Amino acid sequence: MATSPQGIAFLFPGQGSQTVGMGADVYEQSPAARQVFERADQALGMALSTLCFQGPEEQLRETINAQPAIVTVSLALLAALQERLAPRSSWSSPLTPTFTAGHSVGEYAALVASGALDLEDAVRLVRERGRLMHQEGRACPGGMAAIIGLDEATLQEICQQASQEAQQEEGQAENRHPGWGKVSVANLNAPGQIVISGEQRALALAMERAKARGAKRVIPLAVSGAFHSPVMEPAAAGLAEALATTPLRDATIPIISNIEARPLSEAQALRQELAQQIVAPVQWIRSVEYLAAAGITVYLEIGPGAVLTGLVKRIVRQATTLTVSNAQELDKAVTTLREQGLLQL
Repeated sequence: MATSPQGIAFLFPGQGSQTVGMGADVYEQSPAARQVFERADQALGMALSTLCFQGPEEQLRETINAQPAIVTVSLALLAALQERLAPRSSWSSPLTPTFTAGHSVGEYAALVASGALDLEDAVRLVRERGRLMHQEGRACPGGMAAIIGLDEATLQEICQQASQEAQQEEGQAENRHPGWGKVSVANLNAPGQIVISGEQRALALAMERAKARGAKRVIPLAVSGAFHSPVMEPAAAGLAEALATTPLRDATIPIISNIEARPLSEAQALRQELAQQIVAPVQWIRSVEYLAAAGITVYLEIGPGAVLTGLVKRIVRQATTLTVSNAQELDKAVTTLREQGLLQL
């Protein structure tokens, strides 16, 4: 087994990192990665791998497809990395992190990497998660927006005011969706970069208020619903039902909670985390700050894209960050790990 003389964390990206063609090169080059794709395809009863490699983009971008696709590609890249580090032995864990963490749906990949969840169960869960989230996006239309240049307290105030105004405009009515007229802080990604999420009228009012309060940029995000907001409350209930029948074990490697920004290992705590995570804000700044305080110096992002690497650098400037997003980046990461003495093989 390879060990790291320094603290290392594995990070797994969330929705929005998907691109057509992702994972195709490691599928061709790595038997271990190929096996991950084959297992995911079989578990879902669909050619998810073909959708990742060839698209079409519109179909890949759909929440119900994007979420299992991102998790599968992330785990295929992890398998290829482990295989590369120990090609002639059991490659299941030749490089063991101190912690794992995932941004939103990336937390499911972290659970598999930490031994708490099987691959097949993970992809089935995230496909159901995506279906439920898409369903609530249709029942209560909404969206998300990145706000650049305002702090959390200011945005909390803006969201509260916008929610009150939106509800006053429409008045009270029976059988309203629980997310109606509500907007809230959804992702605390990096200093000065916070995402808000909510029902469409409340979100529009919050975006206007953010501009008026001096936001440098207000960027609507290309998503199909108000994720990590009260709009997702019915989806959280549905996901809790799916989780109740899914085998989940205690994690052998602690996972940093999106909700509480602290390590979780017990199966029941992880079950509660996953159910509530789609309603609660992602505490990514606090998660990375926790990792840094716990002695993590190396952050290895495994999955399509490099969004988390950029966020980590903004939170902990002295951090060593590595990205495994394709076969070429995997080669670079392995070389860097060895050159800097982060591996003892």
